[in-house]
Amino acid sequence: MKYCNTLIAVSDMPASLQFYKDLFGLDIAVDLGWCKALTCGLTLQEHFDEIAGFPAETMRYRSNTMELYFETEDFESFIALLDAHPEVERLHAPRTYPWLQRGIHIFDPDGHLIEVSESMYSVACRQFDAGKDIEETARLTQHPIHVVQAWHSQYLQAAAPDVSICGTD
Repeated sequence: MKYCNTLIAVSDMPASLQFYKDLFGLDIAVDLGWCKALTCGLTLQEHFDEIAGFPAETMRYRSNTMELYFETEDFESFIALLDAHPEVERLHAPRTYPWLQRGIHIFDPDGHLIEVSESMYSVACRQFDAGKDIEETARLTQHPIHVVQAWHSQYLQAAAPDVSICGTD
């Protein structure tokens, strides 16, 4: 058995599609009419009550028992994009968590909770840029040392200058 995707019930497909396209750059990967799979694996479903087979009046939007989680390498750019969409409801202002990750919670048009945070790799890179070593970064980000070591290797590789191969143009 394998996990395939996350499906959320939506009441207004065009509004939901526009929201996920504008804020997350998602497009439709598979269009089945009432059901649309987006390019990230998230699926939007209209008329979920009919398909699942339960009464429409039992539909409960704006649950605080789950969230859709997105990461970005450029948190400031996402906040600027979000600022260009004042219609998007925010649960709170951007904040920094104890593990130094910056994030924000917002609601989609149907009240589904979404967290957008910078990737932990970006958090680690900020620490490496500030001169922190692997051990200190692991302590500050509250992540296992082997994870931070992998981030550090990736960080060093990204910082290495391109090496040209002799005899090629």
